[in-house]
Amino acid sequence: MFQLNVDDISFPPVQLANKEGLLAFGGDLSLPRLIKAYQNGIFPWYNEEYEILWWAPDPRMVLFPGEVKISKSMRSFIRKSNYTITVNKDFEAVIENCATVPRKEGEGTWLHYEMRQAYIRLHQAGRAFSVEVWNEQNELVGGLYVVIANQRVWSGESMFHKESNTSKLAFFYLAEMAQKNNIDIIDCQQYTSHLASLGARAIPRKEFMQFFE
Repeated sequence: MFQLNVDDISFPPVQLANKEGLLAFGGDLSLPRLIKAYQNGIFPWYNEEYEILWWAPDPRMVLFPGEVKISKSMRSFIRKSNYTITVNKDFEAVIENCATVPRKEGEGTWLHYEMRQAYIRLHQAGRAFSVEVWNEQNELVGGLYVVIANQRVWSGESMFHKESNTSKLAFFYLAEMAQKNNIDIIDCQQYTSHLASLGARAIPRKEFMQFFE
């Protein structure tokens, strides 16, 4: 595992990550370093009580947009629902909800203040965007945010829901956007059964890195 310093934004090759996928620690969350990380298939994920940790797991969980799975019951739900879906209407509200809305597995706690501010800077630089789901009362009830790694890869960071299935609505909309924009893969980073149920699958890191060449 490699220690980064603030003055050098370079990263070691991803194949040097340990078996858990941890590549490096230290450095900072500056805009140039974050852009560099995502351009090289690396992402930060850590608890605010510790140093910044940088990851490049093997295998990598990804969604090929054309492989998204929408169940029969979900298709029926979509047809009957009256939700409105927007893009970049309120990025900061989405990331705040991703950090604070309770989840079954306790996810979201890694999105502490410094991390949220870092992703807001990415958004302001045009390197991250949000998808929002609004109910008929114009309340934000679901959404997700994404980092644009390059012209072929979008990196899905986190999503939330306050009403049933609204994060899925955002996810399906994202997959549709990816297809329309000729995005090859949506990086989902780590395996979860929920992502697998939506069509994501694990691929070897070597295959994943081909999308960064």
